[in-house]
Amino acid sequence: MDEFQIIHHGAVTGVTGSCHELFVGAGNSVLIDCGLFQGEEASPGGAHADQLEIDFDIRQVRALLVTHCHIDHVGRIPWLIGAGFDGPIYCSEPTAELLPLVLEDALRIGVTRNEGLIRRFLKRIKKRLKPLGYAQWAVVLPASTGASLKIRFQPAGHILGSAYIECLAKVAGEQKKIIFSGDLGAPYAPLLSAPKPPYSADLLVLETIVCTRGAGSAVIGCRRWWSAALKTGV
Repeated sequence: MDEFQIIHHGAVTGVTGSCHELFVGAGNSVLIDCGLFQGEEASPGGAHADQLEIDFDIRQVRALLVTHCHIDHVGRIPWLIGAGFDGPIYCSEPTAELLPLVLEDALRIGVTRNEGLIRRFLKRIKKRLKPLGYAQWAVVLPASTGASLKIRFQPAGHILGSAYIECLAKVAGEQKKIIFSGDLGAPYAPLLSAPKPPYSADLLVLETIVCTRGAGSAVIGCRRWWSAALKTGV
């Protein structure tokens, strides 16, 4: 296996169900988002809007990293917890406030109205949240695991708390900077700062729905990201 392999469990042939798994060495991985499928879209393993059980092995997943709390990026978290995931959930500080509210609403609409079950689930979620300030590095995998990973969130300008994630992964002395964009912009929103492209990356996972929908400012922002990536040799 490639020491820095990435497997896409959602948002592959469509734009919903965002879920990406980054392997850092053998036996260690993190998930970036775990979103709900909508419409006719499905995962490579066959999960879809009416069949949301986790369809991939999670035994090696050490943490979940959340870019933002739109439902197509976080909506399968209840199923991830139900499948046995018991690791930390890293996100920005605003997302840590919003995520329980979004999941509570999703549970009431799509899963159950049993107040006891909902309260117990939300209690588990809140215990696992690890909020980070923007530009604050955090160690997700310590070097003692045989591989190391640290991350930080940077403003993505999409919704309150949205972020792209910079990952510094190191295995056997080799280090790579891997960036997951999440959803970006638009750059001229009245309440949010426009996202600034990273200075460099070895690997870039860029979600490009805004590039295909036509909104001029969003397309410009996406082009700037591509340009920055190409200039740094990604």
